[in-house]
Amino acid sequence: MRDARGELRDAGEALAEAGIAPVKLAAKEGLALLNGTDGMLGMLVLAMHDLRRLLTTADLAAAMSVEALLGTDRVFAADLQELRPHPGQGTSAANLRALLGASEIMESHRGPDCTRVQDAYSLRCSPQVNGAARDTLAHAELVAGRELAAAVDNPVVLPDGRVESNGNFHGAPIAYVLDFLAIPAADVASMSERRTDRMLDRARSAGLPAFLADDPGVDSGHMIAQYTQASIVTELKRLAAPASADSIPSSAMQEDHVSMGWNAARKLRRAVDGLARVVAIEILTAARALDLRAPLRPGPATAAAGRAAARGRAPPGPDRYLAPEIAAATDLVRDGSLVAAAETVTGPLS
Repeated sequence: MRDARGELRDAGEALAEAGIAPVKLAAKEGLALLNGTDGMLGMLVLAMHDLRRLLTTADLAAAMSVEALLGTDRVFAADLQELRPHPGQGTSAANLRALLGASEIMESHRGPDCTRVQDAYSLRCSPQVNGAARDTLAHAELVAGRELAAAVDNPVVLPDGRVESNGNFHGAPIAYVLDFLAIPAADVASMSERRTDRMLDRARSAGLPAFLADDPGVDSGHMIAQYTQASIVTELKRLAAPASADSIPSSAMQEDHVSMGWNAARKLRRAVDGLARVVAIEILTAARALDLRAPLRPGPATAAAGRAAARGRAPPGPDRYLAPEIAAATDLVRDGSLVAAAETVTGPLS
């Protein structure tokens, strides 16, 4: 087990140090702790925690890409977002407005000569997609909260002493939301990959060098990083197929319909991990693109995130092995360091 400091310890030693007597299980209590949905619920709670952080990081990645691609932030205005009052969309747009504030790059193309009327969907619609993912997560949190307050053992001992058989162990409520969350994980990643690809295409990147390469035609720049994203996104789309739609009878047809919630939980974990890598690659790419916009400077918040990402990346230059940089950026995404850096400027993001 892990103690109060988060250190992995022998359970007996940690409990003794904390003055806690270990619980001695009586008849059936061990099964009660393991029966029903407890394991898949634990997986759901862990995935929700990670997704909440990842969706804020996805807003950061989108802001950096909008800035790097000389996109417009007018579409993120609060009055436009309020025309479609989904809570997650409003939250995501507010994050983008905060992250893009005081950007020299954004200000550089606000004048009457600007021809950018409508950006591509992957830029313009990022609050709608990231926001819908947030609302899906909110529904999952509602289900998890109910389940955390539930008794799912079978049979169950009631307060009046009756022992009754029941079906509360069935995992359908948890399995459904585990499957549900895999859909926005795939879609947020898909939009992230599309923004990355746009930064690498000279025809769509508003003046950036092809593939952000040091010497286009000789160097590959971030081309292979986008290949990596594309491969992960393809896998995430497969993982978005529901496990809970399947069922295999067992126990001589007594258990003739099961939730497959554990399968849904396992594939959601893979999806969450994949989303973290995809968003990390977008941030690495956008940080490089922002470097290439010099002498114009990005906004203070995105610049702070770029500096945090610089701990694991080299400045623009000839081709190099990108895997260590991607791994380092993924660690920074997972532990929240990049969002924390931006929040030193913006204050808490949602």
